[in-house]
Amino acid sequence: MADQGKTFGQLLRASLKSKDTEEWLDVHFTRPIGLFFALIWRKLGVHPNTITILSIFLGIGAAIMFYFTDIWHNLAGVALLMLANFCDSTDGQLARLTGQKTLIGRMLDGFAGDVWFFSIYFALCMRMMPQLMPGTDIKWGVWIWVLAAVAGFICHSPQSSDADYYRQIHLLFLKGKEGSELDTSEQQRRIYESLPKKGAFWDRIFYRNYANYCKAQEKRTPEFQRFHKLVKERYGEVDKVPSSLRRRFLKGSRPLMKYTNILSFNTRAICLYITCLTNCPWVYFLFELIVLMCLYIHMHRSHESLCRELTLELEKEQSVNEQTPDREQNPERV
Repeated sequence: MADQGKTFGQLLRASLKSKDTEEWLDVHFTRPIGLFFALIWRKLGVHPNTITILSIFLGIGAAIMFYFTDIWHNLAGVALLMLANFCDSTDGQLARLTGQKTLIGRMLDGFAGDVWFFSIYFALCMRMMPQLMPGTDIKWGVWIWVLAAVAGFICHSPQSSDADYYRQIHLLFLKGKEGSELDTSEQQRRIYESLPKKGAFWDRIFYRNYANYCKAQEKRTPEFQRFHKLVKERYGEVDKVPSSLRRRFLKGSRPLMKYTNILSFNTRAICLYITCLTNCPWVYFLFELIVLMCLYIHMHRSHESLCRELTLELEKEQSVNEQTPDREQNPERV
């Protein structure tokens, strides 16, 4: 195996996608610990999917601990969720080290994070229901469920989804097709439709859901879709895009990568830890609704604005190029 002779530092550097898209905490904390465990699990012959399943149980365990209001249960919840996150880093690195990347692994990996936060949101709502709203003598009751639903489905879901989408777009223009995992709904739909209706039950479920997931990302980014379509029509692949255009895109996209990191796991988890330990988890939901949503709106608008500007530049350049031959043939019109 090619990785066998490499040092720990070499393996760690190989696992990093780019300086633009990697978060400091992941580079210096999560990834090294994840790689350390991945090397141990590889020696023991443990399959990456086993680690992913373990992370699901750890995440559910963290949710159960966050249900309680005392500090010791909440500290246990913090520890369990951190372990779940280490497992999330470990399974991907272990799959790369062992070459055991599977469709089931992709399904489990996406499913695991959803289970963590669904369980945590559920536990926090159960915890808060009998408590009083701040400054009132009214219990949270059903209203905490409303707040959690808005924070989870309207805020958390598109925030984390689009953060990953923008990272993959950035990597596409930075490293080309081979360095990015950017997928399209059309591509995933074709795979789904090509699968036999019998004997491929789980495959069909995955590709149908993943196609819908990609479609939702595309609906939220109309200006990028327009820009990407124009780039593909003109150059075929992003790898063939002139370096000047790639640099122009990356210059505008690079400052937004810090927002994609904030809208991913670490910042959200740190806020969760603090609010649970201080027994005010409702603040976590408000953090989702107000702070993270404002950052998301800024990130989204900035990215769409960048794509709109580049699209107009390409269309203007194309229009000039189309008129040039006509002018050469009819110089009197110039």
